[in-house]
Amino acid sequence: MQSEVNHTPYHIPALLPQTLEALNIKPEGIYVDVTFGGGGHSRAIVGQLDSTGHLYSFDQDREAVERAFDDPRFTIIHGNFRFLSNFLRYYNVRGKVDGILGDLGVSFHHFDDPERGFSFRADGPLDMRMNQTAKLTAAELLNSATEDRLASIFRDYGELRQAKRIAKAITDARGAKPFRTTSQLLTTIAPLIDPRQEKKELAMVFQALRIEVNGELDALNSLLSQSIEALKPGGRLAIITYHSLEDRLVKNFMKTGSISGQRNTDFFGRDLSPMKLLTSKPIIPDAEEIERNPRSRSAKLRVAVKLNTNDNG
Repeated sequence: MQSEVNHTPYHIPALLPQTLEALNIKPEGIYVDVTFGGGGHSRAIVGQLDSTGHLYSFDQDREAVERAFDDPRFTIIHGNFRFLSNFLRYYNVRGKVDGILGDLGVSFHHFDDPERGFSFRADGPLDMRMNQTAKLTAAELLNSATEDRLASIFRDYGELRQAKRIAKAITDARGAKPFRTTSQLLTTIAPLIDPRQEKKELAMVFQALRIEVNGELDALNSLLSQSIEALKPGGRLAIITYHSLEDRLVKNFMKTGSISGQRNTDFFGRDLSPMKLLTSKPIIPDAEEIERNPRSRSAKLRVAVKLNTNDNG
């Protein structure tokens, strides 16, 4: 090895041993980690490569990119994984990748930094941007979106039963004082939150805003559809999800090659899916990991392999 990669990450990677096994890493292989984050998964992958292998890691957060390590087997890309194909074409590895990893969870440092606005546990600006150069913040969304749009966001992305009432409370309150901080939002919606499920429902509110601000589901759709062209036959796709919206998309795609879950068949009814799920159920953390890393509690790892063209017949 030509450099040291075992630095302590500022985000504990979920399902690390299971992920490495799922990717079936070849020392000479080419891999992509589309969510560098704290770098835990990336460091572990690079640690299993020889001098001919390479890992390309994406992150749109400049703070994560600035913390990336130096290694001849590693390239950090400051960009959203929705542009996967463009960057792989630039590096001349499109169609040559042995494995793609996506850990869709929010890193510890995002939740723990009040200035980023991802958590309801501390007061801070309503930001929630993964890419700090993006224009739309959570505050701007809350202050400008129509009541109907806000209701749709909380219903579709937060799966909140009281979505309409929360949206109305926000549009009523912003007329008197525009939203700027997480504490303002909490004060406004507090009467509508079930105290028996306070943490869960507040997390759903913040999740819904974060998904909308960052266009997370659209980006995931783009990643999944581009992964087919990025992988070589036999290449692995491993995605870790943390809520049902993500997991449903990933499961549908891995089973059928379609986000909707609709199977494509030929004239004879033969399955034309370009992917094959390798486990019937998602891989989840055991009790020991959850105790060590409570935020991995909701993690689900799904793994699929890209089929050869003639594997479907």
